[in-house]
Amino acid sequence: MSSVSKNIENIELALQTPLPASSSTLHLPNPDPVSVVVPLNGSNRDAAPFNRSQSSLPPVDGGFGAWSFLTAAFFVEAVVWGFPTSFGVFLDAYLNDTRYTSQPKASSLLPLIGPVSSGIIYCSGQSLKPLRLVAPLDTFIGPFITPVITRYPYHKRTSLYIGTILCWASLFTASYTSQVVQLVVFQGVLYAIGGSLLYIPCISYLSEWFNHRRGLANGVVFAGTAVGGILLPLILPRLLSSYGPPKTLRILSIAIVLLIVPLLPFIKGRLPESRSRAMGPSPRGRGDVEWKKSVSFWVLVVANTFQGFGYFVPIVWLPTFASDLNLSSTTSSVALALLNCGSVIGRLATGYLSDKVNPWLLGFSTLASTSAVTFILWGLLSYNLAGLLSFGVAYGFLAGGWTSSWNGFTKPLSASDPNLSTTLFGILLFSRGMGNIFSTPISSALTSLNSNSTTTSTHGSNHSAHLGFDVGGGRFEKMIVYVGICFASAALITLVGWGTDVARRRRALGRQGAQE
Repeated sequence: MSSVSKNIENIELALQTPLPASSSTLHLPNPDPVSVVVPLNGSNRDAAPFNRSQSSLPPVDGGFGAWSFLTAAFFVEAVVWGFPTSFGVFLDAYLNDTRYTSQPKASSLLPLIGPVSSGIIYCSGQSLKPLRLVAPLDTFIGPFITPVITRYPYHKRTSLYIGTILCWASLFTASYTSQVVQLVVFQGVLYAIGGSLLYIPCISYLSEWFNHRRGLANGVVFAGTAVGGILLPLILPRLLSSYGPPKTLRILSIAIVLLIVPLLPFIKGRLPESRSRAMGPSPRGRGDVEWKKSVSFWVLVVANTFQGFGYFVPIVWLPTFASDLNLSSTTSSVALALLNCGSVIGRLATGYLSDKVNPWLLGFSTLASTSAVTFILWGLLSYNLAGLLSFGVAYGFLAGGWTSSWNGFTKPLSASDPNLSTTLFGILLFSRGMGNIFSTPISSALTSLNSNSTTTSTHGSNHSAHLGFDVGGGRFEKMIVYVGICFASAALITLVGWGTDVARRRRALGRQGAQE
């Protein structure tokens, strides 16, 4: 009888928490089985079926629950990431307002607000203790948010509401200060904490709802992060010119609450909270060590870091670059909006292709193409509006789709294990966030932006500019070269990873042939 009880307990566990096949759990290919026959040590094959109703579990990869979650996650991501991805518009307004630029180190601190915000959100998704000590900001955010949500998954729902309150409070509080340091704290760091509490549950729940279509689902969610960057650059210039930064921040804080709260009931896991508690051992993803030995994965992490060091620079500086072309604030914002529009299309397309195409080929082609686009369309042809808009669309489409390709790299390693999938995504988010945070000080130094240049207009020097490198008296030249080199380096690293992956597959086939 003890053997019977043990088998029944194993089946009960497998039905409660779907895990990949292993030596200790039962793999059930049908997500909603009606009954399971329990063989007793191979001797009692006529045993009665062990019935358990699975009607309470929504289907995977489809159904109202999956699609409503994906839709809500898409819009939540659009709202949360709308501010960081359109911060370049705010930056242009700050740099043209003497209330801010007259303060000490304003030209170095103001460009940090948006990247610090998005960088902390990225870093907070990292869930491995050995890596948390790398970034000071992540030591404050990651060790608090991720362990609690991982150990107590039923707190994910609570974190969504707390995150909404913090996002509102951060922008509302920032609207009552003109001190640059306080803007970095409230508009940058505090907003990022709230955004992290909204962002992490969306990513962790996704692996419960989607398996075979996970690449497409990832593409949809990551596309949502760019949608806010399409709309806000078109709305912010009019708000900023009519009301100024303080009142605009107040309007945005109220809009965040009104847009996010109705969506929160749909952001939930497929498994009931009582079934998904981590009450015993650590999650399977942490116990699996195969991915730690994967050379290809760590090559991917390095390439991802280089991509992060380059990707966010145009998002921050494009409106300022456009202003130096003597374009109006509204026209300048159109370039950023088109960049994010191209990013939405690129993320959807790349997410779909990641389920079909070799991820190394997909990654190398997009990274190499982005490097070429940066040098040609931005560096050479962006001396007028047409060239700048062309660069925005092409850059957004090619560079923006990179994150949607992650599923193609991680899916073979995670083997449909939601915990491990979240861990791998966390590492990639962390390395990308590091590039996000540190790329802004680098790009600020490369543009030689100081307090004198922010108060003295250089627009008049652009009438003779025949190359994008010459805009602003040439102050963007080194920055453009830096971005192009970052993507070229990431492409070369990806090529190395591709070769490593091919060699590994050949060795595996050789061993298999030798055994046969």
